[in-house]
Amino acid sequence: MEDRVKLKSMQRLWADSQLSGHNGAYLDALYDRYLEDPAQVEEHWRTFFDTLPAVDARQREASHTPVREQFRSLARRPSSRGAPAAAASHEEKQIRVLQLINAHRFRAHQIADIDPLGLRERPHIPELEPAHHGLTEADLDRIFDTGSLAGVERASLREILELLECTYAGHIGAEYMHITETGEKRWLQQRLESCAGPPRFSDETRQRILDRLTAAEGLERYLHNRYVGQKRFSLEGGDSLIPILDELIQRGGVHGVKELVIGMAHRGRLNVLVNIMGKTPAELFQEFEGRAGHEGSGSGDVKYHLGFSSDIQTRGGPVHINLAFNPSHLEIVDPVVEGSVRARQDRRRDTEGTSVVPVLIHGDAAFAGQGVVMETFNMSQSRGYSTKGTVHLVVNNQIGFTTSYQRDARSTQYCTDIAKMVNAPILHVNGDDPEAVLFVTRIALDYRMTYHKDVVIDLVCYRRHGHSEADEPTATQPLMYQSIKHKPSARSLYAQTLIDAGLIEPDAPEQMLQAYRDALDAGRSVVKELIPAEQSPYPHAVDWKPYIGQSCTTEVNTAIDAARLKQLWQGLSRLPEGFEIHSNVGKIMENRRKMTAGALSIDWGYAETMAYASLLTEGYPVRLSGQDSGRGTFFHRHAVISNQVDGTPYVPLRNISADQANFLVINSLLSEEAVLAFEYGYATTDPGTLVIWEAQFGDFANNAQVVIDQFISAGEQKWNRLCGLVMLLPHGYEGQGPEHSSARLERYLQLCAEQNIQVCVPTTPAQIFHLLRQQMLNTCRKPLVVMTPKSLLRHRLAVSRLEDMTEGGFHAVIPEVDELDPAAVNRVILCSGKVYYDLLEKRREVELNDVAIIRLERLYPFPEGILRRTLEQYPNVETYIWCQEEPKNQGAWYSTQHHLYASLPCDAPLEYAGRPFSAAPAVGYNWLHVQQQHRLVAEALGLESTGTGQ
Repeated sequence: MEDRVKLKSMQRLWADSQLSGHNGAYLDALYDRYLEDPAQVEEHWRTFFDTLPAVDARQREASHTPVREQFRSLARRPSSRGAPAAAASHEEKQIRVLQLINAHRFRAHQIADIDPLGLRERPHIPELEPAHHGLTEADLDRIFDTGSLAGVERASLREILELLECTYAGHIGAEYMHITETGEKRWLQQRLESCAGPPRFSDETRQRILDRLTAAEGLERYLHNRYVGQKRFSLEGGDSLIPILDELIQRGGVHGVKELVIGMAHRGRLNVLVNIMGKTPAELFQEFEGRAGHEGSGSGDVKYHLGFSSDIQTRGGPVHINLAFNPSHLEIVDPVVEGSVRARQDRRRDTEGTSVVPVLIHGDAAFAGQGVVMETFNMSQSRGYSTKGTVHLVVNNQIGFTTSYQRDARSTQYCTDIAKMVNAPILHVNGDDPEAVLFVTRIALDYRMTYHKDVVIDLVCYRRHGHSEADEPTATQPLMYQSIKHKPSARSLYAQTLIDAGLIEPDAPEQMLQAYRDALDAGRSVVKELIPAEQSPYPHAVDWKPYIGQSCTTEVNTAIDAARLKQLWQGLSRLPEGFEIHSNVGKIMENRRKMTAGALSIDWGYAETMAYASLLTEGYPVRLSGQDSGRGTFFHRHAVISNQVDGTPYVPLRNISADQANFLVINSLLSEEAVLAFEYGYATTDPGTLVIWEAQFGDFANNAQVVIDQFISAGEQKWNRLCGLVMLLPHGYEGQGPEHSSARLERYLQLCAEQNIQVCVPTTPAQIFHLLRQQMLNTCRKPLVVMTPKSLLRHRLAVSRLEDMTEGGFHAVIPEVDELDPAAVNRVILCSGKVYYDLLEKRREVELNDVAIIRLERLYPFPEGILRRTLEQYPNVETYIWCQEEPKNQGAWYSTQHHLYASLPCDAPLEYAGRPFSAAPAVGYNWLHVQQQHRLVAEALGLESTGTGQ
């Protein structure tokens, strides 16, 4: 009875007080204190909390929901004007203080002093002022509860304001209140607020910071004087990047990190190579002087695109550092690095990402402007692409080439706003305060290692010499560069700080700089912790020697016997007990059983599945990704099957045998550019895994053209990076319109040179079986581009016999299949892909016995010798035809003519049969498509006068 009276009294107090508004933060803190120990709160609050809905203590933030709902309900009740004034004032002031604290957490980053140039406009934000919350000067020395403010439970308003301004409005601007996980927010609050700003570092640490800044500035000044006017994309203005990376490596080693993979564009790259990676100055000087040779053959690349790897000693042991090669396409290296990291993590069985960490260094304009950044963030927590968190460093020069961020570079307040899409904390920091930089670096790495999520450091700085050393920045940014012209460097400012503190002598900074110059003159590595290559302790390195210099045209035995096929099918056909399969999938499974027994012709889906199964049981992992790759866009693969009862997935290829290699099939996010780049990065790191990317339709690869142009087709020539990536690109003209017909075969053939890639157009199930197996069994590691079929997946003629898989291998050229008299043949049609079956059916229909049809299944490397020998059996040919479905300016015609002529008898003419020139890949009207298809088939077979197609 007494408790009920107390409760009613409490509810009346609630309804009549000014607590009916703005009470969330205060009540939340009060309730948390009650949960920890009810005795910590006053009796009337304890009585009230005792009556709230009971929740399971094991639940997380959701357990507060019914409590908050009751608070909101009570808060909506109108307050009584008759409440005691003194009590109302006390409670209201307390609530306002908590609101002020939260306002700083949310918005103080906007007024933080993070711009070393002092040009950034800092808005007036009333919510950060005590007066906005009804707090006056008379309240400054009153004591208040601080709620969840770290470090102190009760303090005067004056002390609270000092702590807030030091933490959130100094040289660090922290954005983290957008994070949805309360535990992560409180972790960050604790780390930021408990120190009341950057902590005081030890004398040893402060001297190391100065040493790293000296190295950063020393290299740039040395190069500036020695190689006047040469591009190097100087780090000057962003010198604090070097202490950041140094700390990530050293602290990473303490965390147990074994590998750090870095991706970055141009700015500061040479500095990172010398001062972080340990590249010798002598090597760099040779590159500046044009005397450096590229290892092996190839074109080589400019010095600020080159990668490097080394081993660095840390307090926690050696850490292997890899700086990825990359082109000028800025952020495109991001997903490449992520793919490389995932491969390294898989190799180490590092499922939590504790051993291998990716670090991506961005420019501010590119970070905000390049779509691949968003795609990479979108992959960061997905099953097939997560690397358990990336440390992002933005070298924020506050400008993009000549484009000012205030007006044109972006529509967001910060260049880093894109990172909020994955709830990443963002730590803006003034690049001229190296101790603040070191502080946020430690928080960033510790957050990544604790929560395995992305985190961003926004290093706000400037560039001293413009976009490049040949640029004249004052022409477009006069005010910015007037400020920069008279600005001391970060090293100079920090050196003076240490001098003023009595830590170093006034002449010490210049002595340090001279000692660094002497080391550069000597040409030796300037990284003291560098482990010599011959002493490298890196146990997980891949030996690429067996793959170097190998030819992809070397024949290998890819056949497997019928008994093994039967054994593989037995493993694939086992389903979990009670698993209910879809009726259509069940029919496919039954047909595959018959194919294994030789009772049914083999289709594409069966052959492809058996290629994977055989490789898995031979110890080769398989990684297959793409949009809808689990089932297959055209309902042919069914690598993942779903239980029709509860929707649970089952992957037969993961359950063939106990000792098989790993199979991973991923229905990727709706991305081509980042996903393909990720798979490229994976394949360049792991030659022992069959890595496949499948486009939903072949022309979707258009969105990833930069990956194809800069990495896949040219990576070996530029950087000696071998890669066995497979691209499956559905291709074929079935009247589906311009966007679902062509995989743009001509683009890949145009890129072919120096045996760089393989381009194949298999037309039978046995061919894809042998081709996929050949990609792994051959020691050559070249990218393989495959024009895969759509309608041929179930075409009655596009089938194989069981013997085609148990015998032979992949055929670069498939000769005539019908029994024709070679001497009677006066017309030979050369073709690739689906059009072959249109030609074959029409020839059989009209009973032409003097026309042979020969398929080219590998267009590059072109099989001239094989084709020449195939054609020699026809001595009386009068007409040679190249027939294709694609328009004349597309497809294989122009890129392959010289190979075709080289294979034909001397001076033999070659005619074209196909669609005329067209700007679009295909027509959009089905009736017109059918008309064109009939015409080109007839022209090729000589059933009507041939045209030029012009």
